[in-house]
Amino acid sequence: MSEDIEAKIRRLRELGKATAEQEARPPKPAVTRPPRRVSKIGSLRERERKRRIIIGAAIVIIILLAISFAAYTYYQNRTLRELEKAKQQKIAEVNRYFTGELANDTAKFELIKQIQAAKSIEELNKIDVKKVYEERLAELQRRKEEEAKKKALEELNKAKAQQISAIEQAFEPLLAQPLPEDLKNKAIKKLNQLKQEVENAQSKEQVLAVDPTPYLMDLWKEYYYYLIDSIPTQKVILKKGEEKRIYTKIEAKYVISKITDLGELLQYTIEKAEMVQIALVLTRDRINGAFLSPGDKIKIYAKNGTKGQYIKIADEGYVDLVLLPTTAGQISLSESQSEGSTVSTSSTTSYSESHSTSYTPGDTTITNAQNANNQYSTTQSSSDSSSAYYNYNVNLAEVLKAIAAGKIEAPEDVKEQLSQYGWKIIDLEKDSGMLVLDPTARFLVIIEVPAEFVTDILNHKDMIYIAKITG
Repeated sequence: MSEDIEAKIRRLRELGKATAEQEARPPKPAVTRPPRRVSKIGSLRERERKRRIIIGAAIVIIILLAISFAAYTYYQNRTLRELEKAKQQKIAEVNRYFTGELANDTAKFELIKQIQAAKSIEELNKIDVKKVYEERLAELQRRKEEEAKKKALEELNKAKAQQISAIEQAFEPLLAQPLPEDLKNKAIKKLNQLKQEVENAQSKEQVLAVDPTPYLMDLWKEYYYYLIDSIPTQKVILKKGEEKRIYTKIEAKYVISKITDLGELLQYTIEKAEMVQIALVLTRDRINGAFLSPGDKIKIYAKNGTKGQYIKIADEGYVDLVLLPTTAGQISLSESQSEGSTVSTSSTTSYSESHSTSYTPGDTTITNAQNANNQYSTTQSSSDSSSAYYNYNVNLAEVLKAIAAGKIEAPEDVKEQLSQYGWKIIDLEKDSGMLVLDPTARFLVIIEVPAEFVTDILNHKDMIYIAKITG
């Protein structure tokens, strides 16, 4: 039905075109004919014919217009349906492309708006959804990259600021020390170099790779060497926490040079080894059995009363004097003498006599024997004896007092004899292998130690043990 209408419309269009062409042709020159006389009946007929023709033409035109309007209306509705279907397909294509992060993108809604506003399929086909999607995706990717770069740059700047702050904090304790001018300038120069390295870094990894520890290790060691050389004494004390040890300057530098951890190095402090003398009264069993001599090198230990363990108090010291107790200055001697004689006299007289007689009558032998013994003895004895016992004591302490008061004869000779009395007793103990003085005998020991150790020694004076260094 629709095809017949379309065919009729085409024929009407062709007919209209043909009519227009005929009207456009130039009129042929009219042939002049002599006028003819027209009758009234003929004219009426002519008018009626023309009227009929006009009415017929009008009816035909009306029919044609109705047909054309119907065809146009049908075509128009068909076009609208096809356009609406194409729009739905286009919108589905938009929804297919714009998903995920682009599901609510403005470009998507703009496309849908353009699709819905399209007036024809041709206009609709001009909307390239894929192209808009790719452009929008590329733009979104560029935006992501820019945001990522911006974020990375912010993180990099933040990491730089943190690393520079960490480096400055690491150098702060060193720069707070009374450094010599050349060492201070060296430290500041190295600090600025490290900060510049951080500023020039292009990545977070490069920033974190700037480590000030090796440079600080060298700078701190130089400062420790400076402190050691600045101390006027020949020996110095290296103190680490509760541990203290005395070294020569060369030994102290060597100990510092062998440290490889900065945290451990910073635990050390260097102090002047100022030697002082201190007197202690200790039992013999706490001073190496009293086998000490002036000048002996010693170490001092103490028993920790709370934990029951032994700790080292002083790493090095020297014996100046050991005084024996008064019990060792008391000399007791005893002497005994005895005499006797014994006289003994003895005499003995002996007499012996034997007789024997034998008979042999036939095969029988008869023997007759007689024996006689006599002994006489006389003994005489006498004895005589006598004995004597002497005991005396000498108090050396009183002798020394008498020498000091000038109340004794030949004081110099006496002092010379007593000068090695104490050591001779100890030496005799070693030589003889016999203990003369009791292990609990108390001795006065004067030792020389660095002043830094005196406080610890006095705090543990009742638990002190002195060890002699033999190697």
